[in-house]
Amino acid sequence: MTMEQLPLAEAGTESGTSDNTTGDAGSVAGDAGSVAGDAGNATGAALAAADKVAAAYRTIREHDRPEIWISLRAEADVLAEAAAVDTRIAQGEKLPLAGLLLAVKDNIDIAGIPTTCACPGFARTPDLTAPAVARLVEQGAIVLGKTNLDQFATGLVGTRSPYGAVRNSRFPDRVSGGSSSGSAVAVALGMVDAALGTDTAGSGRVPAALNGLVGIKPTLGLVPTTGVVPACPDYDAVTVFARDLTLATRVANAMIGPDPADPRSRPWPADTPLGAPAQATLAVPTDDNLKALTPAYRTAFDATVDRWRAGGGAVVTVDIAELLDAATLLYDGAIVAQRYAAVGEFLSGKPEGADPVVSAIIEGGARPAAHSYVSDLDHLARAAATARRLFAEYPALLLPATTEHPTIEAVAADPITINSRMGTFTNFCNLLDLSSVAVPGEDTAEGDPFGVMLVTPAFADQVGIDIAARLLGEPSPLLTDTGTDLLVVGAHLRGLPLHHQLESAQARFVGEVTTATAYRMVALPSTPPKPGMLRVGPGDGRSLPGELYRLSPAALGTFLSNLPSPMTLGKVELDSGEWVTGFACDYESSHDATDITEYGGWKNYLNADR
Repeated sequence: MTMEQLPLAEAGTESGTSDNTTGDAGSVAGDAGSVAGDAGNATGAALAAADKVAAAYRTIREHDRPEIWISLRAEADVLAEAAAVDTRIAQGEKLPLAGLLLAVKDNIDIAGIPTTCACPGFARTPDLTAPAVARLVEQGAIVLGKTNLDQFATGLVGTRSPYGAVRNSRFPDRVSGGSSSGSAVAVALGMVDAALGTDTAGSGRVPAALNGLVGIKPTLGLVPTTGVVPACPDYDAVTVFARDLTLATRVANAMIGPDPADPRSRPWPADTPLGAPAQATLAVPTDDNLKALTPAYRTAFDATVDRWRAGGGAVVTVDIAELLDAATLLYDGAIVAQRYAAVGEFLSGKPEGADPVVSAIIEGGARPAAHSYVSDLDHLARAAATARRLFAEYPALLLPATTEHPTIEAVAADPITINSRMGTFTNFCNLLDLSSVAVPGEDTAEGDPFGVMLVTPAFADQVGIDIAARLLGEPSPLLTDTGTDLLVVGAHLRGLPLHHQLESAQARFVGEVTTATAYRMVALPSTPPKPGMLRVGPGDGRSLPGELYRLSPAALGTFLSNLPSPMTLGKVELDSGEWVTGFACDYESSHDATDITEYGGWKNYLNADR
């Protein structure tokens, strides 16, 4: 695989094109969105994949941001790959991500391209591609190259790299955020449709926030980390950057699934929540919890909370001091020993290009005693219990993604303190096994991007996506493609007495449907009132309205076990010809019940003037 090795940039320098980048970032990203905005739309993208690749390389040259890329593939090679994707589509092959242009953080393996982790002395060329990347390529995505990062994924600033400090997409005198710096800026400047990062302490969320992007950090283990150079093996996640929630979700969905080679990979459990409640009350931190925010960011956070309220949402203030305290253990406690176990011995040999700040942090991981590590694990277990109690009451926690947006110069003068502060709200998520999605909030008065996070329990990723979509005012895309569809036609319909049971089961509303003309409905003598539906044969009944919900296997089992007589679950035919699981009743109970089929549905019967 041929690559174009880009020249190294001096850390913290501003090239002669940086002012143009500031002024044009929004418009270029917008134009790129029109070129690549339908990326992966196998139903008919506006441009062929080869045309998109050519446009992407023009964008890369126009921006002249060499610090973004560590290895950029030769344009001719990528064009040939894109042409092959176009041919496969023309031949009728289904490729859900056909033509999606992808950048990959350079701590994730791609066969034939060196993996450096932003340390030249570490460079090695893998024979295998990480499953997270391979799954995207199998669906038609096209990788342009490998991106810069805070060395060994250690940092939240994007300046700790011998390949240059990655400048922010809108304000090139400020940091891009890290450690997935190059991936975020490549997306923000419209060079690619989406990019992969990793996130241990916030590296998939802080850069998203500072560049006005969406960043999805899935539950640990959903996306395998096989082929990812570890930072903290127990707490690493592969993440996605995109300019909109729908595309980010599609990419994340395509990567999810266990990998036998990854001992930490996990499938969706049987009780996976599949939807957020219709009326969600979010937890937000106390004023004291938010004291690390700069005044501009505090104002932006308050404005974002107001946006949520204006959309009909509610908030409750909750003290999260224990969670914020747990966050400090990632670097200031014995947990940093995981970083030493990953690459500490390598760095102790003083390899070429080792960043002194990164080396000091990781080599310090050799000092904690084993009993300190055990003590910290106990601390995390107690904090996790506190988090479980919080999420038993609220579906999500709304947090700022970071505390401030420093200049590159300021970080160079104080590389540890600022970086540590920027992880105030992100560091605890993986330590406590929580999922998170970062989305743009309200910009500051100066136009600086500000991002927030929706934090949810492990495997409640879809709940976070749903709430993020509401905050953005967008339809919610589907991340969790598991569960069984359940048809309800009576007291479980929206607005009726038993609908709360579906919300308690964290079911997902799929849509309104009607049955085939083979059913009759009776009013059962019950409290609360509810109907029974019976199949009488094609044409002998009528089409009845209902609602379709998707439930996890565990939730569906709970529904079945709690059904009172004479209700049952069985297969129901829809007018589309599809058969789904639905409520019914036994024939014996229907004999003495009143036939209400003529009303055309349970709600019509309840509302009728009888």
